[in-house]
Amino acid sequence: MAETIVNRRIIMASRPSGMPGPENFSLEEVEEPLQPPTGVRLKTLFFSLDPYMRGRMDEGPSYAQALSPGDVMEGGSVGEVIASADPAFSKGDIVLAYSGWQTHPVVKAKGLRKLDPSLAPVSTALGVLGMPGMTAYTGLLNIGHPKAGETLVVAAASGAVGSAVGQIGKIKGCRVVGIAGGAEKTRYVREELGFDVALDHRAPDFAEQLKAACPQGIDIYFENVGGRVWDLVFPLLNDFARVPVCGLISQYNGFAPRAPELPSVPELMEQVLVKRLRLQGFIVSDFSAQQNEFLHDMAGWISSGQVKYREDVVDGLEKAVPAFIGLLQGRNFGKLLVRP
Repeated sequence: MAETIVNRRIIMASRPSGMPGPENFSLEEVEEPLQPPTGVRLKTLFFSLDPYMRGRMDEGPSYAQALSPGDVMEGGSVGEVIASADPAFSKGDIVLAYSGWQTHPVVKAKGLRKLDPSLAPVSTALGVLGMPGMTAYTGLLNIGHPKAGETLVVAAASGAVGSAVGQIGKIKGCRVVGIAGGAEKTRYVREELGFDVALDHRAPDFAEQLKAACPQGIDIYFENVGGRVWDLVFPLLNDFARVPVCGLISQYNGFAPRAPELPSVPELMEQVLVKRLRLQGFIVSDFSAQQNEFLHDMAGWISSGQVKYREDVVDGLEKAVPAFIGLLQGRNFGKLLVRP
């Protein structure tokens, strides 16, 4: 009898309305042959939890196909090959995959990338040397065009993307203001990552602090949050300011009502025109041709100590759902990973 293995996986059981809850997910266990007929069988070492996954749970047009009820929750992963039907991969290889929230998936060999554990911890392929790091690198450099002496403001500055954006901005000579939630995160952004200023968006006088921190206005705003933070940043944007729009995590679970004194869409567009602002949304795959350049530069900056990173690792597949809900509420601290 052929050897079998149990693959444990988390599926989307139903579409959420607003903030996802445990009822929108289900844990399945499926016994399967260890040796796949095609592709490779992995033992997942880490998988990533990212804000964009919330968007995949909604029905409707987007830049990627939505999940359907019954689908495995998707996302990047790092795994060890435990069985292979493809000669390009051998047992023991460590690979970067896109296999989602499961313990022992079968994946197609095409698209897998071998990792060298001697060069960097393999978990970094999901963080600072992976999609979040490349998102920061390509969005800031291609859309933000940072110049020495400019003021760069970064939302969600303690997160995987925002922390890299601010540090790259410092390398490029910018004055960097980070926005995060809570005293611990703002201390980390300022003291460990080296941002010039770190502000707590939960502070009652946040609006006044932001204005005081940007006496010459804002030249680049890296948008990860939207909502109230954007409302307060927008009036401070200088002529010809650039706004790479990477994420809108405050809006993923529904739109909060806006205060009546805030500018309407026509008024906002008037300011975009008058100030000649550049607002550009982007997806990291838009700049996939720059992957080798990114890996070279980022690895060098990490080696030299110019870029630091932090990981928030959760142990146990069962912990993925509460960790993901916490991510959408800003509870994580650093790049959020699950070690199933």
